Amino acid sequence: MTRASYWVDLHRAEQRLGGGFLLTNWLVLTALHCLRGLVRLDEPVDVVLADGRRLEASVSRLDAEADLALVSIAPPQRATPQIPKSGPARIGGRWRGPYRPAADEVELSGRIDTRAAAHLCAGGGTIEALQLSADQLLGDYSGYSGGPVEDMTHCDGHVPEPAGGKQDPVVVGILLEQVPERTAADRAANVLFAATIAEAMRRFDYLDVAHLIDVLRPPGDAEPSVASAPPPTAFAPAQVAGPLSAKADELLETIQEWSRQGLMDPAQIAELTFMVAKRKIQAELGEGGAP
Repeated sequence: MTRASYWVDLHRAEQRLGGGFLLTNWLVLTALHCLRGLVRLDEPVDVVLADGRRLEASVSRLDAEADLALVSIAPPQRATPQIPKSGPARIGGRWRGPYRPAADEVELSGRIDTRAAAHLCAGGGTIEALQLSADQLLGDYSGYSGGPVEDMTHCDGHVPEPAGGKQDPVVVGILLEQVPERTAADRAANVLFAATIAEAMRRFDYLDVAHLIDVLRPPGDAEPSVASAPPPTAFAPAQVAGPLSAKADELLETIQEWSRQGLMDPAQIAELTFMVAKRKIQAELGEGGAP
C-alpha cells in the first residue's frame, strides 16, 4: 500500500456518498455533508478502502455546527493501512490532498496560507481552520471534501530540511469548504478551508482516549499498535501531559462505554484498560516513567 492508502470512500446501497480518512484502524473522520443526509447515529454505511476492500460501518458521532462526523467500522473488522501521524500545520508550508473523488481526478496540492482560530464554517459553527491555496485551478472542488490535508513542508524540498533529514507527511486537517469567486459565485476560487485535526479532537473528545493505547504504550514495545498515533503534544496535550491518575477514572468509564456500544473489540478494550490502569498505578506510586 502507498502512504496515502489511509483514505476511504463512503458508500450506501452501492451509491458513493463521499470521502474520508482513517484516524485509527476502526474510526473514519469525514465531513458531515459528505454523508448526504445520513444524520442519525448508527446509520449503516460501507467503508471502501483504497485497496477496494469493503467494510461494514455505521455513523457514530455527528457535529452539525462544525460539519464533521465520525464513522465506526464494525468489529471485529479492522482496516490495516499505515496511518500517518497527525499534528499542527506549518504556516507557509506545502500541502497535498491524497484523496481523489475518482481515478481520473487530479490530486490537490498547494500552500498553507494561514490558520484561522475563529472561522465561521458552512455548518454555522466557529471552528479552527486552515486556509489553503490550491495549485490546481479547477473552478469546482466539489467531491474533495472529507479528504485529509497532509503537511508536506519537509517532504518535497520546498523548505530546508530539519537536522534529521526529510520527514514523513503529517495529517493536519480535513477539507470542508471552497471559497466562491467574488465575480462568479458559481465557480470556486483556488482557496479552500480545512478544519484542523485539533478541532476534530475538541469536537469528538473521546478521540483522545482512542489514541491513548499508543500514547501510553511504553517505548520499545515490540507489539504493533492498534493505530498509528501522534506524539502526545499533537493530539491530546492537555489531557495526557498532566498526571494520568487524575484522569484515569474518567478514561476507564469511557472505555467501558465503548465496550457497551461495541465500538472496540474485547481485545482492544482489555489492552487499553490495562494500559490506563497501569499508568494510574505508576502515577500514584510516583514512578512516572515506563518500566
